[in-house]
Amino acid sequence: MNRTVLAALPALLLLAPSCLLAQAVAFTFDDGPHLRETPLLTPSQRNRALLETLARNGVRAALFVTLGNGADRPEGLRLARDWGEAGHVLGNHTVSHLDLNAQTTTLARYRAEILACEAVICSLPGFRPWFRFTFLREGNTEEKRDGMRTFLRERGMRNAHVTLDTSDWRLNEALEKALKASPRADLAPFRQAYRDHLRQRAEAYRDLSRRLLGRDIPQILLLHHNLINALFLEDAIGLFQEMGWEIVDPEIALGDFVYTLEPQRPAPGQSLLLSIARSLGHRPKEWERLVDDGDAEIEWLRKRGVLAPE
Repeated sequence: MNRTVLAALPALLLLAPSCLLAQAVAFTFDDGPHLRETPLLTPSQRNRALLETLARNGVRAALFVTLGNGADRPEGLRLARDWGEAGHVLGNHTVSHLDLNAQTTTLARYRAEILACEAVICSLPGFRPWFRFTFLREGNTEEKRDGMRTFLRERGMRNAHVTLDTSDWRLNEALEKALKASPRADLAPFRQAYRDHLRQRAEAYRDLSRRLLGRDIPQILLLHHNLINALFLEDAIGLFQEMGWEIVDPEIALGDFVYTLEPQRPAPGQSLLLSIARSLGHRPKEWERLVDDGDAEIEWLRKRGVLAPE
């Protein structure tokens, strides 16, 4: 069966197991562990806040390590080890978070960064041979895309796709900017924007999976190892619970048939569901909101006077 031929998708889906009766979501975090200083919390406090919230809610997650953000130093490697020791999965997210779609990024350099990250994190508890593409971009040419697919297969590595893509990083940038300008800034509007953004993305990607695949899938949620999640992760977990979604282990989610699909068309990053839609020639009605990097929420914060107008 050729998994890359998405023209046959409807027939293939008849073979797909649909064992999860409720809508489900798995939590994953990119770019950690960050040693960069932020307002309110130190790097170790941010890491501890994330892990304590996950533990309190019984959620097993995955952290995709960007080595140059901190795990290349003893204090950062200790933070990454904390995730594994807490029972979470650790995966690979390169060394410097370079962009495979950039003209200056060669396939050889990108592969070298994956190997360099793996050499450091492979001995940590919780390590899995999972790789997440930086920016969710699999290459701006067929040579890069197919070269990476061959490389991952030969290394026995799994492409840890994302279906429920978010722009939490954009809201985090806005939050940090506001706190640097006013350390006592009101956090409530940022909490509301964060919740609204996650709800909009969750509902849109759930609806998209139903239209493309004819069913709910265990969505894989992309968040980041940053301040906004350290502060509001409890809200994110609570939001999905309020919506009636089951929170599942990332390993269970990745076992779904959809995560074996390999869309043919080289395309910009973001959700696997958007890549499938592009490959099938579909343009979802909510396209602009799904690729806008949280513009609607940022504009809402500006109208509230929380952020200065550009």
